[in-house]
Amino acid sequence: MGSTRRKFTQEYKAEAVRLVLDSGRSVAEVAKSLGIHEATLGNWVKKAKEDSDAQERPLSVSERAELEELRKKYAQAQMDIAFLKKAGVPRTLKVAC
Repeated sequence: MGSTRRKFTQEYKAEAVRLVLDSGRSVAEVAKSLGIHEATLGNWVKKAKEDSDAQERPLSVSERAELEELRKKYAQAQMDIAFLKKAGVPRTLKVAC
């Protein structure tokens, strides 16, 4: 007698993954409480993490401002380095940014 394969909806999978990620409980604990195999839930969590990494979230206003400031500082440092190279300053000299 063969066993039938259980099917889970995307909503169920998402809720199970959320329980693992948001509650601080282990995959094993959540899987046991839901009555599913630990490896199955582990695969769902892994896929969800990969998917969320692939979809970058937009930068917040403060992050965008910090990025702009860092780009300006980097451009200034590059100009300082180019100037020092032309001036023949030894490489052991450290430039404060």
